[in-house]
Amino acid sequence: MAVNQEKFIEDIGNMSVLELSELVKALEDKFGVSAQAAVAAAPAAAGPAAVAEEKTEYKVELTEGGSEKIKVIKALRSVTSLGLTEAKKAVEDAPTVIAESATKDDANKMKEAIEAAGAKVKLS
Repeated sequence: MAVNQEKFIEDIGNMSVLELSELVKALEDKFGVSAQAAVAAAPAAAGPAAVAEEKTEYKVELTEGGSEKIKVIKALRSVTSLGLTEAKKAVEDAPTVIAESATKDDANKMKEAIEAAGAKVKLS
């Protein structure tokens, strides 16, 4: 069988584009399949893997405390449940994770409020 396969592959390699097209058409008719359906299915199969799903949970990280730490501490306390001591420690020890799994809206609100106070925030 291996000799037959090699000969078949060699024969295909020596065919013109028109002959290959006719061969594909004959195989489609003989076996009741469509080569185009198989080709079209390949990108569809790769589609979900290629398109990243939108995240539903974000980690909010304070990357830099900024120069006006008091404003940042106040902003941090307004958007989290941190107490004064915890908020101060988070600003001084930046980079610090503020929230492990915030919704997209909550994460964006936290980021906006804290960045408005002069700090830098990263969502991941």
